[in-house]
Amino acid sequence: MPLDPVAPLLPLFVEFPFRDGYVRSIVYVSLYVSCTAVVLSTLFSIPVALVMGFTEFPGKQFVKSVINTGMGFPSVVVGLLVLFAVSNQGPLGAMNLIFTKEAMIISQFVLATPPITAISLAAVTGVDENVREAARALGGTRLDVALVVIKEARYGIATAVLAGFGRAISEVGSVLIVGGNITSADGISQTRTLTTAIQLEARQGQYDTAMLLGAVLVVLVLTVNAIVVRFGDAGSMNR
Repeated sequence: MPLDPVAPLLPLFVEFPFRDGYVRSIVYVSLYVSCTAVVLSTLFSIPVALVMGFTEFPGKQFVKSVINTGMGFPSVVVGLLVLFAVSNQGPLGAMNLIFTKEAMIISQFVLATPPITAISLAAVTGVDENVREAARALGGTRLDVALVVIKEARYGIATAVLAGFGRAISEVGSVLIVGGNITSADGISQTRTLTTAIQLEARQGQYDTAMLLGAVLVVLVLTVNAIVVRFGDAGSMNR
């Protein structure tokens, strides 16, 4: 097969990913911000889903409506709210978080929490009531029953985490507002992520760079998806 059409692109593929650490720093910032936000969101969302799945309380349907609404909440509005919160006039102004990775984590946490909570709640409530009754009949405490339910709902919870990760790592508007899409003088990313870099490179007409960054983003998402699918398949085989 003739390589003439491909030959001009080879130097780009070879040199670009290692150019002064540009892409490596962008990938690092993207993964650091998104993974931290998703981990924190998971630690918050799963207990909330368990509490809502195991108990009845006044206003439960309202809380579920708020969570479901949050799944489609405009990310730009979230970015504006977080920007106000971390600005000098906001409640977190003294912490100097504006245009930092921490502010981006807060923004992505807010965006990732509703889908993780809603899907985890659906997975928890979908566990057969007989499983809970069997755990109680064997003398299990509320914690034991909760752990059994989590084990049974683990694939659904893993799917929830994947949905939250997808929402976080693909985000553009809110991280652009609170992070500022900043790089240092030597081109190393400070708050620039894959999505904001793609937007910038495409706007500047650097379509080859934007396409390569897009490919990196797709590979990352597919890798996480493959891990979750493998986790779910392994869980099904061990039943």
